Amino acid sequence: MKSDAVKTGMQQAPHRSLFNALGMTKEELERPLVGIVCSYNEIVPGHMNLDKIAQAVKMGVAMAGGTPIMFPAIAVCDGIAMGHIGMKYSLVTRDLIADSTECMALAHQFDALVMIPNCDKNVPGLLMAAARVNVPTVFVSGGPMLAGHVKGKKTSLSSMFEAVGSCAAGSMTEEDVMEFEEKACPTCGSCSGMYTANSMNCLTEVLGMGLRGNGTIPAVYSERLKLAKHAGMAVMEMYRKNIRPRDIMTKDAIMNALTVDMALGCSTNSMLHLPAIAHEVGFDFDIALANDISAKTPNLCHLAPAGPTYMEDLNEAGGVYAVMNELSELGLINTDCMTVTGKTVGENIANVKNKNPEVIRPLDNPYSKTGGLAVLKGNLAPDGSVVKRSAVVPEMLEHEGPARVFECEEDAIAAIKGGKIVKGDVVVIRYEGPKGGPGMREMLNPTSAIAGMGLGSSVALITDGRFSGASRGASIGHVSPEAAVGGPIALVKEGDIIHININENTITLKVSDEELAARKAEWKPIEPKVTTGYLARYASLVTSGDKGAILKSGLN
Repeated sequence: MKSDAVKTGMQQAPHRSLFNALGMTKEELERPLVGIVCSYNEIVPGHMNLDKIAQAVKMGVAMAGGTPIMFPAIAVCDGIAMGHIGMKYSLVTRDLIADSTECMALAHQFDALVMIPNCDKNVPGLLMAAARVNVPTVFVSGGPMLAGHVKGKKTSLSSMFEAVGSCAAGSMTEEDVMEFEEKACPTCGSCSGMYTANSMNCLTEVLGMGLRGNGTIPAVYSERLKLAKHAGMAVMEMYRKNIRPRDIMTKDAIMNALTVDMALGCSTNSMLHLPAIAHEVGFDFDIALANDISAKTPNLCHLAPAGPTYMEDLNEAGGVYAVMNELSELGLINTDCMTVTGKTVGENIANVKNKNPEVIRPLDNPYSKTGGLAVLKGNLAPDGSVVKRSAVVPEMLEHEGPARVFECEEDAIAAIKGGKIVKGDVVVIRYEGPKGGPGMREMLNPTSAIAGMGLGSSVALITDGRFSGASRGASIGHVSPEAAVGGPIALVKEGDIIHININENTITLKVSDEELAARKAEWKPIEPKVTTGYLARYASLVTSGDKGAILKSGLN
């Protein structure tokens, strides 16, 4: 056992004395030590139930012959952090989570791990850590929130943000907003649409790192506790068979994840996290792969904010496995990949049926013949940019208009809510990238304001920052290179014409090469927005959005 390094032999007598201080028995120390990495806290609604998940996992581990030992991982609520300096601290936690979990797991020589994340950065951060530590590991998340109900219709957090914009536009009263406020988020869990947290939790199933239902069983269902117990049992079976994360998270598994991402219509943030996870397993993930996969993968789901269905509906329709089974009929899934069940993907998804063709469209009736995400390139984004195509209305798949340029999110929101953005405009928000932000803030407030002001079918938004999975519309993020390093987005001037063609995967600044070269010669970097603390260190190390905003090191 790996843990023998801290518990067996004369040299480990001091170590055993410290285990005695923990109240551990000789019998417990004779078993494999299983780290339970729990992201529980009392500020994130998606994490407030993780203490119960952890207890269920511990029971499963103990029943299967292991000794469970819990330690924490941090979590930020993106919704509460939205629209202020707090959002600079969201993406950056992914690497803190990965680093701190690596430290804890290796310092204490755990034999196996069970990861208990739920919200946006915890899932990829812990997947990155799992790849680094590479001991038998299973994921079991906290589960999605149930949809809210307002005026007889299901709703979610994205509707809440859009309600604020509608109130500013005069199309909704303060009383209406208050009703949304009370009812949009009715339970614990990760917000109820196909936002980033639920996207990544679904992809744990596809990658083979989570059991069936991990992405879709609602947080408040008792079935979630049963899943947690089975996860504890499963990690012990993995330990006995020596199945490790790098046996599971292969290049083929990551390509499976990208394929199912397209079918589900996942958050654009997956195009930050999949490259980062791939980097940890030694796979150089080019975001342009997304267009090749998208070209042959039908979009089968329109969950909120793209459509009227929610995670609870996907769960009842058969969940992620049902979507994978549909795609396997087209030969789009590598069914030979190993999973935490000890079985292959093909064995796992065999005979899983689509129980609701209104939630999971069948192959002969997809929402579109191409996938939910697209990577756009052009002279405005030479290294690429990302849009959630499945959440764009048809009339905005091609758009041309004048640039309305803002140096930060706050200025853009003020202009949108002040009525200064009009039909046809292309809002450009720059210096919000990984380095320039720093931290690559999500732009849910401006996208929601655009939708709430009734401009969602006539105004585009482009940024070197990123978007919440709750964003919809022609919202194009991850523009690379970013403004802070002199990327073309830094050279855009007010009134420049920008042409967007999502069908052709292009984004073009209609300015001559000569003029752009002249502007680049005159460009000077702005003063860093943050010069102290973790954000300053992050800004000095982070790569661009097209590289997954991974951190550079002397080994890279």
